[in-house]
Amino acid sequence: MRRTLVRWVRAEWGLLYVTVREPLRGRGPRAVPMTLGAVCLTALLQFAQNQPWGYRLVQEVGGVRARDPLGPALLRTPLSLFVPALDLPVWGALVQILCVFGIAEICLGWWRTLALAYVATLAGTLYARAGIALGPHSALGLAGSDARVVDTGPSAAVVGLAVFVAWRYGAYVTAGAVSAAIVTEVLLKENLAGREHLAALTTAGALCLAGAARRRYGGHRPPHGQRSPLTPTGRKSDLPPIQS
Repeated sequence: MRRTLVRWVRAEWGLLYVTVREPLRGRGPRAVPMTLGAVCLTALLQFAQNQPWGYRLVQEVGGVRARDPLGPALLRTPLSLFVPALDLPVWGALVQILCVFGIAEICLGWWRTLALAYVATLAGTLYARAGIALGPHSALGLAGSDARVVDTGPSAAVVGLAVFVAWRYGAYVTAGAVSAAIVTEVLLKENLAGREHLAALTTAGALCLAGAARRRYGGHRPPHGQRSPLTPTGRKSDLPPIQS
């Protein structure tokens, strides 16, 4: 039983583990400078929006609502990635950013990580507008009152990055588990945040399928340094042996 479990863990997370391990061993926190900056920025914005002088300022530069004109909303969307929800503990957002953004930064590079995070967040932002236009009587619609609700902040980006990286590195059960959790969230708690998470999930899934199709039919090579479905170096010895 134990050997079976270990084999499953190696098959699920082995490639992702060895990809992340070496940079962290060699460089430590310097391997994820963008992630550390994102964590600090999120903490700073959380502090500021909880001050009498800071709430309006943070909302003006990083608060996105569906009722806002599209142009200003798009300008605020990049910073909205790092504005945590006021009604949730900030430590949860910080841990999510540190773990998910950090793994993604090592696996994808900092600019691809930010680009994917932005696309996932933008998908939620645009869905909110479309959902309100459809109205509450549509299966994909939203109530008009949701137009006054602030977008999800970093959580939509975290969902998109988690699913994309897990799928790209062969952790298919993990990607499925995250997807199932988001669908369950929408079914159990019908709110704007859950629907925006679902939009981010759908966008990440579409990017995964597009990448798989490009590699299959376009002769695209695997991600840089990956020569085997087992490890980035193609050597089984990169993973520790299974202990009986």
